[in-house]
Amino acid sequence: MIAIGEDVGRAIAANVDDLLKSWPTAETAGAAWREHGWIAVATDDDHAIALANDDANEHLEIQVDPVKLGLYRERLRNYGSLFLGEQATVAYGDKGIGTNHVLPTSRAARYTGGLWVGKFLKTCTWQQLTDDGTRAIAPAIEAICDAEQMLGHGLTATMRRRQLEA
Repeated sequence: MIAIGEDVGRAIAANVDDLLKSWPTAETAGAAWREHGWIAVATDDDHAIALANDDANEHLEIQVDPVKLGLYRERLRNYGSLFLGEQATVAYGDKGIGTNHVLPTSRAARYTGGLWVGKFLKTCTWQQLTDDGTRAIAPAIEAICDAEQMLGHGLTATMRRRQLEA
């Protein structure tokens, strides 16, 4: 969890402790909280957003003044599924209103999002160059391949460039 200010962080910790006293799955939830739960204290919204983007949570609930929700929606980039405002809860997204429940874990939201229809589509790419394109790109490819010691790859560019020069 990320709290803006130590007082909010302490209140969250106390609230979790109170909820666990009567939670129907208190044993499991309590163990999960003790082993994996944390509260980071942010100085302001910018800091909170930076921390959230760095942590790249699977589920991310934002509980701030409603006028700030747009700021968070616009600036948050690394999450599996985002829940904005006090009425949005992970349970809603997991069980009824969300696009899916297959989300990136272990900070994978830094480079991928949740499952969506596009993940089931086959993507085929292709390249076709003109002579001018080869003249423009071959020297850079040769230099990159030389630096990476991918000499065979570099030679394929050199051969094409030289053929055009002949």
